[in-house]
Amino acid sequence: MILEALYYFLPAYFANVVPPLFKWLPILDKPIDFDKKFRGKPLFGPNKTIRGFLISCLFGMVIFHIQKLLYNYSFFQKISIINYQEQTIWLGFLLGFGAIFGDLVKSFFKRRIAIPSGKPWIPFDQLDFVIGAFLFSSIIFLPSIDIILIIIILSPFLQLIFHYLGYVLGINKDKI
Repeated sequence: MILEALYYFLPAYFANVVPPLFKWLPILDKPIDFDKKFRGKPLFGPNKTIRGFLISCLFGMVIFHIQKLLYNYSFFQKISIINYQEQTIWLGFLLGFGAIFGDLVKSFFKRRIAIPSGKPWIPFDQLDFVIGAFLFSSIIFLPSIDIILIIIILSPFLQLIFHYLGYVLGINKDKI
């Protein structure tokens, strides 16, 4: 069941981790909040860009499309909690959109309590995208409570591992 949960949530996981990988791409490298402030503080901060938002949504759809193609093979059918042939790519979009939306909401609150952009806020940094992805994707599909709990429990650990890997590769500035 763990493999099934992680496989289902791949579009959200990718949407959450890919934006920093595209910092080299100057297109749409503008803050998504257009440098607007709320009570004297940035809405989201300089690291939340239009490019990152769009790439997250796009990767959610791309990963979902790959899952849809892989569904033709029995192994992937066995680890799938949904029939990908019966689902539209919109589920992938909603998982990606929800993940980045959850990240934006968390960033908004981080700015309110004066946590600098890029600095950790545990456990919210590890769960923001999970909550957002489930919230938006539930419009089309809501997994069983077992699947939801597995993702909620495992995602913080996976996020910390990938963040540290990003640090080792020079993508992230901080270890956590």
